[in-house]
Amino acid sequence: MTRRAHVVLAALLAVGSLAPTPGDIGGCGQPPDLLDAPTFFVNKKVTDCRRCEECGLASDACTEACDASSGYATEFPPGCLPLVHDGEVCLRKLQHANCSDYSGYVADVGPTVPSECNFCPPRVGGGQ
Repeated sequence: MTRRAHVVLAALLAVGSLAPTPGDIGGCGQPPDLLDAPTFFVNKKVTDCRRCEECGLASDACTEACDASSGYATEFPPGCLPLVHDGEVCLRKLQHANCSDYSGYVADVGPTVPSECNFCPPRVGGGQ
């Protein structure tokens, strides 16, 4: 390759690397809008109830999810600012999880959280 070809190739790579990659803000064509907590938690409650019924799961979390008179969270922890896309990915994961995984999500003792739904994991050292 000639020196000129190397310069042209380097310039093309530099320009191409400026574009957002899939998964980055703007990479999916969505604006970086903050996730509305009440809307997300209502949708999660409905999803949890439906999945508990589909999988035949019985736990306190399932009972609460299916109880129309029980409340739901209305805000994320302080400093936690997930985006709409984060909420969509989380709900999609819950809707498509197998029943074995879902039983862990709604377990009475030591429930697990899919990584797609762990919007604001605690920082090392205990702070947010």
